[in-house]
Amino acid sequence: MHYLGIDIGGSKTLVASVDRHGVILEKIKFPTPRNYDEFLEQLKSTLKDLEIDDFRACGVAVPGLIDRKHGIGRRFGNLPWKDVPLQHDIERVVHCPVALEHDPSLAALSEAMLIKHISKVLYVTVSTGIGAGLIVDQVIDENFASSEAGMMILEHNGKRVAWESFASGSAIVRRYDKMAKDITDEAIWKAIGRDIAKGIIELLALTEPDIVIIGGSVGRYFNKYAHFLKAELEKYKNPMVPIPPFKAAERPDDAVVYGCYDLARLKFSGVVES
Repeated sequence: MHYLGIDIGGSKTLVASVDRHGVILEKIKFPTPRNYDEFLEQLKSTLKDLEIDDFRACGVAVPGLIDRKHGIGRRFGNLPWKDVPLQHDIERVVHCPVALEHDPSLAALSEAMLIKHISKVLYVTVSTGIGAGLIVDQVIDENFASSEAGMMILEHNGKRVAWESFASGSAIVRRYDKMAKDITDEAIWKAIGRDIAKGIIELLALTEPDIVIIGGSVGRYFNKYAHFLKAELEKYKNPMVPIPPFKAAERPDDAVVYGCYDLARLKFSGVVES
């Protein structure tokens, strides 16, 4: 029994086959075409390169707004696709049941599955942009599933701007002309921790999580700025908004595709086990 995970990104798409125990067996990436029909053709071609071709269910990560009831992708962030019947079209390509979900929610689900003893998990991905997902008792919180946390409007340098415009990986590159992996200056990491904290405190007030997990390409270096982030959050601390524990994502690079597997396994358990 195998599952298929498809993580659609604005620049690249990752396709992975996963066994019933949640072990990734194969991974293939391809540049995401701007044209939707070309994407479907590229997906079909990529699947032929996988050694496994018989899947019981598939989870698809969507970087934008979804009509889950009708399986339609409404908006796709940096991609120009609009109102496409994504679930139906992918089912025709992969020949198995397909479930769609917002990519940060899937990353949140996969990381929450690794800490089952904690009820409410807030996952924040700091990468090209910023996203967040909320998991309650191993289930994606429907009220938060379509959130665009990075688009929260916050005060920064005397202006009100989107959080991800100054705290995301893209913003870090614009400001410092360096990617997170190349930063060694403690002063820069302190500024990064401060900027991330500005949005985190808003999310804490909204969701009241038991733990916060930081993922994404900037999240991979959480140990570089964790103490700065926590010190900044302490400035906002009050009895009504407690500061929970924080931890780095255990699988920051593949959290989304593992979430695709978890979604497919949970949603179609009755179908695939029969």
